[in-house]
Amino acid sequence: MPDIKSSFIRSWLAGLKERGMESKTITRKISTLKSFCKYLLRQELIAISPMATIVSPKVSKRLPQFVDKDDIATLFEHVEFPDDWEGRTQRLLIELFYNTGMRQAELVGLKEMHIDSHNQSIKVLGKGNKERIIPVSKQLIQTVEDYMAAKKDNFKTYETGILLITPNGRKLYPKYVYNTVNKYLSKVTTIDKKSPHVLRHTFATHLMNSGADLNAVKELLGHSSLAATQIYTHNTIEKLKDIHKKAHPKA
Repeated sequence: MPDIKSSFIRSWLAGLKERGMESKTITRKISTLKSFCKYLLRQELIAISPMATIVSPKVSKRLPQFVDKDDIATLFEHVEFPDDWEGRTQRLLIELFYNTGMRQAELVGLKEMHIDSHNQSIKVLGKGNKERIIPVSKQLIQTVEDYMAAKKDNFKTYETGILLITPNGRKLYPKYVYNTVNKYLSKVTTIDKKSPHVLRHTFATHLMNSGADLNAVKELLGHSSLAATQIYTHNTIEKLKDIHKKAHPKA
């Protein structure tokens, strides 16, 4: 190790890059080597770390995938859900994801008492038991009210308090929710990821693309800092670029 120079490390890293290794993986390798060199310094096995002048490559942030507005419209207007309790539950859980942007765990734990019909809003218990209020449409509130009324008519016993339940009257579980979302998104979109979190991304992106205030979206998502929400501005910028390219005569 004492004979290894920074130039050797740079050549090795360049070779990794040429072979197509992602920047994120290279950054991890650099971090590991830096930690190892710090250990060698403490043990006095080297006098100068060859990693001292090595800079990690910039890791490009992946834009969050989302479902196109037209595909969402197709899902709710043309895709048929089974005419039974499971179909009713599956449609409502997808509607809740898209209309509120809540996380999977938040939806699974959603209770009837969190539905405020008078103020047309839903209380969501997020990370760290932090509460937030999400305004929703009158139509969604009516759908939720109809669901709760039907639950009383269709079940003699069920897990009381919980809003969404399985055909067995039990609380939904994460795998059931994921499989439901994946199944129905697969009918309308070809994006790589088809998960509940993609519907959260879709909620935020559609708001931003419609001109919503970034701080307002932050509050609706329950983010603790604005930095976590700012990634959605990139999708907005990409949409503006696309509009400019299609519409501007000099584009």
